[in-house]
Amino acid sequence: MQVAQHLSANCGPRRDGLRPELVVIHYTAMQTAAAAIARLCDPAAEVSAHYVISRHGAITQLVDESMRAWHAGAGSWGGRGDVNSRSIGIELDHRGTHPFAAPQIDALEEMLHAIMARWDIAAEGIIGHSDMAPGRKSDPGPRFDWRRLERQGLARRRGQGAATGTVTPETFQAAAVAVGYPADVSHEALLEAVRHRYRPGGCGPVSTADIIPLL
Repeated sequence: MQVAQHLSANCGPRRDGLRPELVVIHYTAMQTAAAAIARLCDPAAEVSAHYVISRHGAITQLVDESMRAWHAGAGSWGGRGDVNSRSIGIELDHRGTHPFAAPQIDALEEMLHAIMARWDIAAEGIIGHSDMAPGRKSDPGPRFDWRRLERQGLARRRGQGAATGTVTPETFQAAAVAVGYPADVSHEALLEAVRHRYRPGGCGPVSTADIIPLL
C-alpha cells in the first residue's frame, strides 16, 4: 500500500492520554481530492483528517496517526465525546451524489485492515461521520456500501433477528444508543442516521425494519 504525504499543521496531541479506538469515515463534498487536501492543510480552515483517498484509490496522509486531527467536530459515540482524540479520520474524495468508485473502496478496505491491526480497533469501532453526529452530518451517506465492509469484518455486522413488540421512537432510540449512537439528538435525526447506514431509501415512520439491524 503506497501512501503519499502532504502534512497538515491542523492537528495536535491527543487529549487525556486517549488513543484511537474508532475510525470515522467521511466524504469531502469537494470537486477533487487536490482541492480537499488543500483545504484540510489550510490553517485558516481549522479542519484536517489523517488520510484522504482519491476516487482513483490514491492515499495521502495529512496527519500522523498518533496525533489528533480535526475531522469529527461535535458529537459522540458509545457515550463518549472528544471523538477527535479517540479516532482516525479518513476522507473519501466524493460528493455524495453517485456511487463510490471501486479503486477508492479497495484502498479504503486495505487501509482499514492495517489501521485496525495497528491500534487493535474492533469492527464496531468503524463508523460514519453521520453515526456520531446525527442531524449535523450526513456523510458518508446512503450510497456508501456498509454491507461490503461488514462482509470482511471491517464494520459492525447488522442484526438479522426478529424484533418483538411494537417499535416506538423510544424502543428505537434505546436500541440505537445501545450500539453507540448519541442519545441527545432528535428522533428524526437519529432515524435518518441509522437509515443512511442500515436502510438506505427507508422512509416513513420508524418500523421493525429500522430496529432489526441494531439488534
